[in-house]
Amino acid sequence: MKIVVAHNRYAAASPSGENIIVDAEIAQLRAAGVTVVPFLRSSDEIGDLPAAQQALLPLSPIYNRASQQALADLLRAEQPDVLHLHNPYPLLSPWVVRTAHKHGVPVIQTVHNYRQVCAPGLYFRDGHVCHDCRGKVFGLPAVQHACYRGSRAQSAIMAATLAVHRGTWRSVDRYIALTSAIADHLRDYGIPADRISVKPNAIPDPWPTLATPGSAGPAGPAGRGFLFAARLSPEKGLGLLLDAWRGYAEGELGTLRIAGDGPLRPLAESVAASRADVTYLGPLDRAATLAQIAAAACVVAPSVWHDVLPTIVLEALACGRPVLGTTMGGIPYLVGDAGWVVEPEPVAVSAGLKAAHAGAARLATTARQRYEESFAPDVLVQRLIDIYEEVAT
Repeated sequence: MKIVVAHNRYAAASPSGENIIVDAEIAQLRAAGVTVVPFLRSSDEIGDLPAAQQALLPLSPIYNRASQQALADLLRAEQPDVLHLHNPYPLLSPWVVRTAHKHGVPVIQTVHNYRQVCAPGLYFRDGHVCHDCRGKVFGLPAVQHACYRGSRAQSAIMAATLAVHRGTWRSVDRYIALTSAIADHLRDYGIPADRISVKPNAIPDPWPTLATPGSAGPAGPAGRGFLFAARLSPEKGLGLLLDAWRGYAEGELGTLRIAGDGPLRPLAESVAASRADVTYLGPLDRAATLAQIAAAACVVAPSVWHDVLPTIVLEALACGRPVLGTTMGGIPYLVGDAGWVVEPEPVAVSAGLKAAHAGAARLATTARQRYEESFAPDVLVQRLIDIYEEVAT
């Protein structure tokens, strides 16, 4: 089987979990014997484009002539069975769906955000969940609030792109929803249920790189305390977590370690300076983050937006660490029976912290089993191959 994987890579200056997932999935497919032909563009290329292409860049989300010509040439040369699209913006544009169909190639798209409806793809604005553009042919609220990159002009272009390509998106042969929440979003958009397959991302097993001689294994005795590791931005729920934490006496819940960077860094530093049971670790690379997960008893994912698929939850499960999460987005789907899911409110998170403090150690084995059965590469790559075969026939 031959697959073209199409993806517009996010700029290196904005580290992207989506880039990591696409790279890992390509490697996993090749290891399984699938021929993968990448069709990749990068936002880092924008500064090096010819002047004529740069002049047309504002319209690129709607239609990018150079990308369509390159894709057409590739499809004629390679004759793939399926085109698998991830992010089309800004240098590919959704028009790749039409180009593939013109050449008789079915299209699958993995949906990593809510970009079919929401200009920034988040359903989150000004510190709260926002669905103002849902159900609208043209997302005027996105323009009014400058939702896309803080620019009314760029928001207008993205809103126009979503309006122009409404039919394009509805012609995709199969959608891969990372969680049941994304599947609900697609059905609400008008995609028939029989064209949606739920398949989360797979992450490689981190435990072999963490294990030490004689270690008890990922489902062995848990570490100590809680870990929050995410971008320190309002939607990730750090403020909510700290509101709940400060409702307890110092040391009553053990310790809380905070890893990451972002606009709420001063808040993390301030609370860490005022309480001995809170430590701010600063930004960490993936290896250091995994080590902190393994050292914790429970990982906290207190998002207040419709978080699609927070990788930290999968990494926690892989390390045999249960998760305290909120009911937002894909978090309940990921956590399952390997932790606690509460409403994104201080009282509910406070109760969840107490329950997790008392019961985290008992769920170590459950967490690891959930990873092995639901999120390990060998399970999910085969599921992806099955989807390709269904669509190609």
